[in-house]
Amino acid sequence: MMNYTHVSYFTLAAYIDTRLFKYLCFMIIMFLYVVIVFSNVLLIVVICVNRSLHEPMYLFLCSLFVNELFGSTGLFPFLLVQILFDIHTVFPPFCFLQIFCVYSYVCVEFFNLAVMSYDRYLAICYPLQYNTRMTFNKVTLLLAVVWSYGSVLCFVSVMLSSSVQLCGNSINKVYCDNYSIIKLACSDSTASNIYGLFATCLTIACPVSLIFYSYVRILRVCFSGCKQTRQKAVSTCTPHLASLLNFSCGAFFEIVQSRFDMKNVPNFVRIFLSLYWLTCQPLLNPLLYGLNMSNIRILCRNLIFH
Repeated sequence: MMNYTHVSYFTLAAYIDTRLFKYLCFMIIMFLYVVIVFSNVLLIVVICVNRSLHEPMYLFLCSLFVNELFGSTGLFPFLLVQILFDIHTVFPPFCFLQIFCVYSYVCVEFFNLAVMSYDRYLAICYPLQYNTRMTFNKVTLLLAVVWSYGSVLCFVSVMLSSSVQLCGNSINKVYCDNYSIIKLACSDSTASNIYGLFATCLTIACPVSLIFYSYVRILRVCFSGCKQTRQKAVSTCTPHLASLLNFSCGAFFEIVQSRFDMKNVPNFVRIFLSLYWLTCQPLLNPLLYGLNMSNIRILCRNLIFH
């Protein structure tokens, strides 16, 4: 018979005792968070206030930047507080709230990138019919599906995890993680495991299928089209592919360090792997799209210096 434990708090066991470097780490994390907030808010404002950017591609970008703010806010303030305190604990309601924020951020990010690949496919393969195929109502519907899907999927996952009886309270991460909590379960967690597997497969399969289909069609048009078509494809798809590759690498790092035994790997390496997809993506996307798209770059310059 298992002895259930009433968990009044979770302990985050992956933090390193930085001692004198504690405030240096705090300043670095704070700087990264300020850069993320400033760059993403700037691009959101630029897109919202300039009517010339009220086009499907920029609306999807705006959704991407909003999601970066959402995910970063679910992580960075929590990290800043934890770095300053020597006892790294968190109450269950806040822990599950962070799980919801982080996981929904990941789902929305992946689906948003998939929808953006579909938008680029229509723009490159059907340039004359683009405005009739990608209407404002269709953009609104796609964004509603992206955000509602991620939110509902993660809400159900959190509800299932929070109902599981636990036999411990130590999470070997620097933030709350659903998989780590399920590993602490000593009651039947079959429903949560099955749902988690189903949700993960669905979250990966749907976007990957749409992205694969879109880029196969884009490549086919590029190989059979003129030089101007190829240049347009390269200029519009390069930032998207770079963002997609960066996010996929981060997800791979997270899966590897969460699912496999990495006791022989230094702790700071495991921390870096677990934080990569939550920090580098919000930092990289504003640079990719802000610097590569001349319309956004010029309007950002005008907004800052005028």
